[in-house]
Amino acid sequence: MTRWAMVADLRRCVGCQTCTAACRHANATPPGVQWRRVLDMEFGVYPDVQRAFVPVGCQHCDDPPCMDVCPTHATKQRADGIVTIDYDQCIGCAYCAVACPYQARHKTMRAGFAYDTPMANETKRRDDSRLAVATKCTFCVERIDDGLAKGLRPGVDPEATPACVNACITQTLQFGDLDDSQSNVSRLIAENQHFRMHEELGTGPGFYYLWDAKEAVS
Repeated sequence: MTRWAMVADLRRCVGCQTCTAACRHANATPPGVQWRRVLDMEFGVYPDVQRAFVPVGCQHCDDPPCMDVCPTHATKQRADGIVTIDYDQCIGCAYCAVACPYQARHKTMRAGFAYDTPMANETKRRDDSRLAVATKCTFCVERIDDGLAKGLRPGVDPEATPACVNACITQTLQFGDLDDSQSNVSRLIAENQHFRMHEELGTGPGFYYLWDAKEAVS
C-alpha cells in the first residue's frame, strides 16, 4: 500500500511564506484563500520566549471529519490517503468547513485575482468549477498522479511532488510514502521527535511536525 504524507521540520522553517506563494501560483487561488499557510507563533514566558513558524493546511486525515458530514459525498478519501473534493457533487453547504478542526477549507463565491487583470498563471490555471464550492489543499494530486504515470517518485522527483515542497528554500517540507520504511518521510519521523496537530481528536493527520532529534539510546 501507499500512504502519502507530508513532514515539516520546525527547526528549519524561517517563515518566508514561499510555500504559500508557490501553492497560490500553482493553483491560482483567489486573494484571501491560502491552501498552504504559515502560522507565526510565540510561546513561553518572558524573558524565555521563543518563536516558531508552522506550515498548515489540509492534514489529509486517516479519519477525516469533513468527509463524514458531507451530505452529497463530494469529499472522498483515496486509497493512498489523499482527501479530495468532487466539485460537481459539492453543493457548497460548507458543513465540511465547520467540521474541519484545522480551518483548512475555503469557499469562494466569485473569481478574484491578485490584480484587476488576471496574471498569466491565473488565466492558465483558473478553474471556475471551484466557485461556490468547498476547496482545499490536494497535495497537488494531479502532479502526483501524472508523475506516477510517468514512472516518477513523488517526494523524490520534483515533477511528481507538491509545489510547496519543491519551493521550500530551507527544505522544511518533505513529502513521501509513509508505508515505505525507506522513504524520506519515514526516516525523518523515525529519527526525530514529532507530533501531529490535534492528534487527540483521533483524526489521524497525514502531516507530521518535527521538533527535535530523538535521544540516542545507550
